Amino acid sequence: MDSLSLLRHHGDAEVGDGMVDFAVNVQGASPPEWLRARLADKLVDLGAYPRASADLLARETIARRHGRHCDQVLLLSGGAEGFAMLPRLGPTLAAVIHPSFTEPELALREAGIEVHQVVLPAPYRLDPSRVPDAADMVVIGNPTNPTSVLHTRADILALRRPGRILVVDEAFMDAVAGEDESVSADCFDDVLVLRSLTKTWALAGLRCGYALGHRDVLQRLAHGRAHWPVGTLQIEAITACSEPAAVKIAMDAAASIAADRDAMIDRLRGVGIDVHGPARAPFLLLAIPAADDIREQLRAEGIAVRRCDTFPGLPPDHLRVAVRGPEQVDVLVAALTRALRSHALPRTENVS
Repeated sequence: MDSLSLLRHHGDAEVGDGMVDFAVNVQGASPPEWLRARLADKLVDLGAYPRASADLLARETIARRHGRHCDQVLLLSGGAEGFAMLPRLGPTLAAVIHPSFTEPELALREAGIEVHQVVLPAPYRLDPSRVPDAADMVVIGNPTNPTSVLHTRADILALRRPGRILVVDEAFMDAVAGEDESVSADCFDDVLVLRSLTKTWALAGLRCGYALGHRDVLQRLAHGRAHWPVGTLQIEAITACSEPAAVKIAMDAAASIAADRDAMIDRLRGVGIDVHGPARAPFLLLAIPAADDIREQLRAEGIAVRRCDTFPGLPPDHLRVAVRGPEQVDVLVAALTRALRSHALPRTENVS
């Protein structure tokens, strides 16, 4: 498999019908009932083109959520659309912090832009000095997929330089209790933040997200975009999930995810699994010898986990698992215990 094919790989490719899904980081199988009702009410509007007034309302709602002006908000058809737009900003050398989500690098490389991989060694903490001064774009995820590392706001902003655009992928930030290290409210003219609503709200099939940045940067980002790039149902979902009541629900969910994550870490470490920590995202990075064999054995038992050899900078013996509730974790731990025994793998020292 060539390097671009590896960058294209996503967790959904691991999941088959009826499998217990630890490979995809979406919370839940479908949106909550109140959100489904909001979307259903908009079905009667699908005969008309998406309205500019609805787009404006969505941007105003997001702007209030982050303490910004509405012209600093751009609606996206999923956060991944924002990555596809990055080449429009005209970087000559883009530095991508790894290990991390691979879609930004894929988009940049396919556009013919030179990419410098800044590979962080374990424990994968950001060191701004590793980024070449010549880079006029830097892309970083926070919290980072798949390491579950949450970088500090100060370290993120230390990446700023004159003539450079800093792109911060905050796709999972709404799953971090308190969002303490977010830069979404920072109105810098050289910082572009990409947010996703698909994970927390189980909207992966609808593609909902937005970008936050200086209006001039957003205009360059959207230049040449097709008419009506975000549909009526997407706009309604983005608006609904950005309203104060929904933000409160997401904050409560983040606290529940943190509790489930801590319990899951204890369970996994209890059977000798090396779990990278501290973990702050709704997924965990596991170091397991013979990881590919273990993944295939879990798959044979109907459990999907994410391979990690597609992430630049990660040794091959790693897997990523989504944070789930205790019943699903029971299934995973029992299957992992059987797999470890069948491979006679030694117990590992925990890394934190």
